[in-house]
Amino acid sequence: MRKYFGTDGVRGRVGVFPMTADFAMKLGWAAGQVLGAEGVKEVLIGKDTRASGYMLESALEAGFSSAGVNVALVGPLPTPGVAYLTSTFRADAGVVISASHNPFDDNGIKIFAQGGHKLTDVQEQEIERWLEVAMDGGMTCVSSDKLGKARRIDDAAGRYTEYCKANLPGHLSLNGLKIVVDSANGAAYKVAPAVYRELGATVISIHDAPNGVNINEQCSATSMQSVRAAVVEHQADLGIALDGDADRLMMVDHTGCVVDGDELLYLLAKDAKAAGYTGGVVGTQMSNLGLEQALAKLEVPFLRAKVGDRYVMEQLHVNGWRLGGEGSGHLLSLDHASTGDAIIASLRVLTCLLQQGTTLFQAKQGMEKLPQTLINVRYVAQEGVNPLETANVKAAVAQVDAELGNNGRVLLRKSGTEPLIRVMVEAVNASQAQACARQIADALA
Repeated sequence: MRKYFGTDGVRGRVGVFPMTADFAMKLGWAAGQVLGAEGVKEVLIGKDTRASGYMLESALEAGFSSAGVNVALVGPLPTPGVAYLTSTFRADAGVVISASHNPFDDNGIKIFAQGGHKLTDVQEQEIERWLEVAMDGGMTCVSSDKLGKARRIDDAAGRYTEYCKANLPGHLSLNGLKIVVDSANGAAYKVAPAVYRELGATVISIHDAPNGVNINEQCSATSMQSVRAAVVEHQADLGIALDGDADRLMMVDHTGCVVDGDELLYLLAKDAKAAGYTGGVVGTQMSNLGLEQALAKLEVPFLRAKVGDRYVMEQLHVNGWRLGGEGSGHLLSLDHASTGDAIIASLRVLTCLLQQGTTLFQAKQGMEKLPQTLINVRYVAQEGVNPLETANVKAAVAQVDAELGNNGRVLLRKSGTEPLIRVMVEAVNASQAQACARQIADALA
């Protein structure tokens, strides 16, 4: 079991352990011990636009340097951009300082291995072992002649912009398209609008003025009201919403309706199937049943992984497949990027639309989402008692399963960060989903 690493690195409230300068320095040192032993000589460090990024960047730099590992600083850059540059600059590892879609007063630290892939559980566990050494006062420093050096890479954003642009086929152009782009006042505030403009689109750029504390504030892929309104106001063809570190993508059609990660994954899978793709698609336990049903009609295999893009990635590698994602907008297209990349995913969707001569509104019609209700039930942990295994809960779930049959789905899972049971029900209509979810939630109370 990992103590500090969650499904997406280490994350928390800034100034509260573990998101402190002291912890970040020790994490850099511990990662330097593990990765250095594997031959890592240089680590690339990027961040989003949170004010706390300066503090954590400096602390990590000190930790890596004391372990004898060189550091290359790229400044504000999307998480997938750091993953890409880790490979192209031939750095041995990469670090992203970001809490993704969370508010500004949170932050996090994610570490990538060579090639832009997330660390394995084993590597994270080994880093945590060295962290405990540092916490116990065992942090050391290499001799002065072996200290890691630091350098700043000034053209990182430009390199990543060109890489993104290359994902629209050369014979296609965005000329004639009017696109609203919500950069979430985050890491992609410069890169994202530039990519679409340089490919020919007319871009209405919103939430592109970060000030250190407005990242994800009433914007981004988790708050779609402003991008929906802008699409309608400007009579745009579509809208693109990124989260704070630009690894999540949500889109809006010309009518102002949200097109989520499940629907976008369906569009990509349908296009890939038509182009000869013979593999399957990996979703998660939370993927809408409508996605599974739509893929079945296309005769595309579908598997559910645990929630979290790292688990989707694991299942893709196990099965040798190339497409996966989550309804929240993490989309993996391994033929085009080594990790979830919102900008590249949007360009793949735009490629589909341009080649088919259709709109986003028309293209999504092949998949019908089932109404979904999610209720969070707080519980008090008791030793030896699993709230999911009580007789009342089992009876309620059995009754709901019988009522839904093949036309719905029930999922109960414990939150990994709070004492909550998440009750999710999908059904053919919203009222049934709500009633069934409430029935189970009442049994848990």
